[in-house]
Amino acid sequence: MFVRLTSIRRNVLLLFIVAGIISYQWTRRVPVEQKRTHVGQGLVANSSQFTLEGKPFRILGGSIHYFRVPKAHWEDRLLKMKACGLNTLTTYVPWNLHEPERGVFDFQDNLDLEGYLSLAAELGLRVILRPGPYICAEWELGGLPSWLLRDKNMKLRTTYLGFTEAVDSFFHQLMKRVVPYTHSNGGPIIAVQVENEYGSYAKDTEYMSFIKEALLSRGITELLLTSDNQNGWTLGGVNGALETINLQKMNPAVINYLEEIQPQRPKMVMELWSGWFDLWGGLHHLFPAEDMVAVVNGIMQQEMSINLYMFHGGTNFGFMNGAAAVGLPAPKPMVTSYDYDAPLSEAGDYTTKYHLLRKLFSPYHTQPLPDVPLLRRRSAHQPLVLMQHLSLWDSLPFTGKPYRSSTPVNMENLPVNNNNGQSYGYTLYETTITSGGTLHSMNNIRDRALVFLNKHFVGVLDYTTLELPLLEEKGERTLSLLVENCGRVNYGITLDEQRKGLVGDITLNKKPLRDFLIHSLDMKADFVNRLQSSGHWKSLRHRPAFPAFLQAKLYMDGTPTDTFLKLPGWSKGVVFINGKNLGRYCSIGPQQTLYLPGPWLHKGTNQVMVFEEQEADGKIQFASGPDYGMTVDVQ
Repeated sequence: MFVRLTSIRRNVLLLFIVAGIISYQWTRRVPVEQKRTHVGQGLVANSSQFTLEGKPFRILGGSIHYFRVPKAHWEDRLLKMKACGLNTLTTYVPWNLHEPERGVFDFQDNLDLEGYLSLAAELGLRVILRPGPYICAEWELGGLPSWLLRDKNMKLRTTYLGFTEAVDSFFHQLMKRVVPYTHSNGGPIIAVQVENEYGSYAKDTEYMSFIKEALLSRGITELLLTSDNQNGWTLGGVNGALETINLQKMNPAVINYLEEIQPQRPKMVMELWSGWFDLWGGLHHLFPAEDMVAVVNGIMQQEMSINLYMFHGGTNFGFMNGAAAVGLPAPKPMVTSYDYDAPLSEAGDYTTKYHLLRKLFSPYHTQPLPDVPLLRRRSAHQPLVLMQHLSLWDSLPFTGKPYRSSTPVNMENLPVNNNNGQSYGYTLYETTITSGGTLHSMNNIRDRALVFLNKHFVGVLDYTTLELPLLEEKGERTLSLLVENCGRVNYGITLDEQRKGLVGDITLNKKPLRDFLIHSLDMKADFVNRLQSSGHWKSLRHRPAFPAFLQAKLYMDGTPTDTFLKLPGWSKGVVFINGKNLGRYCSIGPQQTLYLPGPWLHKGTNQVMVFEEQEADGKIQFASGPDYGMTVDVQ
């Protein structure tokens, strides 16, 4: 039946429809049964114990970073957290993923922070949000976007105008998405952290006040916190925020310090390090379960609140691993796995720590804990033979137009990605030489370069090897340096120095080289897809010329499950699955497997591509469990 509506009736109907859509969208984000209509008082820290909605509340928290876990697995991980007896989820927010180019914001798919907060609310978990802008987290540049370093005068984590303007722009976008999920608006966020471990940096006495006001002025009304390790206890606080501490093992000085600066206020360990991170070329760190749980029990006996960092570590997918520099002669990159020896493993398995913690936390609840969710099935596929290859040199037409420069240009200042520079991956620098002699890096390679003459490999330059001999030959030759950003330092006072590629002159016989052709190889998804669909691939009947891309098809005849890749006989490189960057592998270990989430695969044919720098076995093996290499206990 067709009804002719008057203008007024049409407008009224339109209002009802719009209101319905808004209501529907909100209830999809936070279900009606979880969105509190009568909002009580938020988290308060005015006595020796926290109160929430007027009742005593002890924070039993755990860190799970949404950006390190496939979105399809979020619910599984959070249900396992709740079944362990935790009541609060903590997460960082990675600025460098959410704003990959200045003014370009991404909150979709695995970066759907609103969806993550909504899921936490639906499952009855409170949230402590740690939005940075600096997050450390063993994450590339501590979560700061590399395009900030295009400014040669940049002073990160200070009130330098170029930094504060960028923070304001990001927080404007972030907070309008976050504020609707705060407790005062019926959401799960009960506290927000101001920056992160600033006491260990402490280059600007006005900076923490700036970050605090940046939060308050954009609608954050929940309890504010700071967190610092022992190196920064006395320098990381800010008026109006409760100070908390980060540690691995308790000592009386911790309690005495908090009691002295905040008498009769709640005490909280914001980060109880449940394990530790691993570096390429090192060992896999373990914090024995009984020792870790004993520390947790000691904290509980002191009637303190606690957050387990990490409860579930996840994975440094792509090129997003950080690097360690403090106390080392040169930076060393983090491995791809962020298993962290956490209570819930990289693939979501229960550990001894998990079961001991569940037993420890259970008496602190008035109701029985939820049943432990069933584990997800995993598979170990038959070895996959790589069928085709394409040399690095043959891939260059798919990288975009190269850039010519008389002098070397660092990655961040290349005129690529809408003049935001190159953030991650490799950069190829090529020039012409007419003699042999001594090639010297002048320590200007960040971080590692494969060196070629007329496409033939001649050696590696890095922080420890600064020079290479080049044989004399007549005529012109092409000198190529494939420079890898192995991961920017994520902690310490050298953040301003994390430019990558060639950051200054390199010399041949003490004379600076000039006239470079520079190719950006950030290996983003569009490049990977163009490469895979090209008709330039060669059969592996012909020996590959390395560096090379190798590819094959993985067929799945049912619903894909999680698995692990193994690459024995390979040297160093990166694996791509259906265009997604799984992460780096390296024969020096300790990590020997790469976690492949089932949701990254699909039924039927899957595209597998590997970029290998120097040597390939020709096949990929699979395993149902991880191999993180030889171990060492944390000290």
